[in-house]
Amino acid sequence: MGFKEVLEFEYITISEAKEVMDKIVEERKAISELTFETRRALKHLMLFSKLPADKAKELVSELEKLPQVGRRDLAVKLVDILPRVRDEVRIIYAKERTTLSPEQIDEILEVINKYR
Repeated sequence: MGFKEVLEFEYITISEAKEVMDKIVEERKAISELTFETRRALKHLMLFSKLPADKAKELVSELEKLPQVGRRDLAVKLVDILPRVRDEVRIIYAKERTTLSPEQIDEILEVINKYR
């Protein structure tokens, strides 16, 4: 078995990963039984996926447009967690160099709440 090269990298939500994994599972079921790792990954994605993939993509796009989010990796993290209160947003931003105002956090929460 040789090394595999990463050809492309993109942050995706858990919901999007579940959609991709569902396709992989269908392809592999036709050929043989699923491996333990594949079954375990699918179980994890089903457990933690909170939105349909299309809604998750829309929410990521909308959050990226907010100046206080701006980056895809932050938007994806927010969509995966779907914070409900200010402190949960603050925790996501804990490693960032930016300190958000309560108004900026509320704006993020308002956008997220439209997708619940």
